[in-house]
Formats: sequence, structure tokens, C-alpha cells
Amino acid sequence: MVPNTLIEALGIEIITLEEGYVKATMPVDERTRQPFGYLHGGASVALAETVASFGAFQLIDQETENTFGLEINANHVRSKRDGIVTAEGQVLHRGRTTQIWEIKIKDENGKLICVSRCTMAVVPKRE
Repeated sequence: MVPNTLIEALGIEIITLEEGYVKATMPVDERTRQPFGYLHGGASVALAETVASFGAFQLIDQETENTFGLEINANHVRSKRDGIVTAEGQVLHRGRTTQIWEIKIKDENGKLICVSRCTMAVVPKRE
């Protein structure tokens, strides 16, 4: 976990970090539920963007470039009340100034909870 960040607050854990692929988990509990007791769509989006962000960072020149989320969309397919969700992200496009990531979030039985696409901007570091 990354201390003092949204990642820590939501209990997100990076499981696998490879070139062009990231796998992470997040609990469905009091931190990630909406008031009616279901996984909050915003928590799913935060998980998806976290996966895309970690993945994008692995594909840049970390000495001279940064990545930032430029756009994200999500389709919430199924609800969930408790347990763990797992997000798997794969790079679809690796350009000079943008990357596009597809992230699928599934439950413990492999059922699709959310599918997201995140565009990451690649920008030069400022001094």
C-alpha cells in the first residue's frame, strides 16, 4: 500500500505489476460501500484508475516523464455487498503522449462487476 493516499484508505493492494499488465484487489467493506450497502461505483472507478496509473508508470521513462489520468469511463455491470474484488488491467494503446488501458473488475467467482477504460496522459516532468 501507498501510505496516506486514497489507495491506502480504500485498502487497494497491487498483486501483479508487469509491463502492460496490472492486477489489484480491493475489499468491499465500510470503506468502499455506498450508503445502501453496495460497492460504490466511485470506489470501482478509483480502483480502475489506480490500476491504469500503476501500469502506465511502468511504461514511461520515469526520469523524464509523468503520467496522469486524462479520461475514465466505467460500466457497472453487477452489484456486490461484501468480499473482495479483483481488477485486471491491460494496455490497449501505448503511444508517445497517451496510453489507453482496459480494466475488468471481477468478484471471487470471476463474475464481471465493472469494466472500465482509462486514458492516461504522458507528459514531460517539469523542473
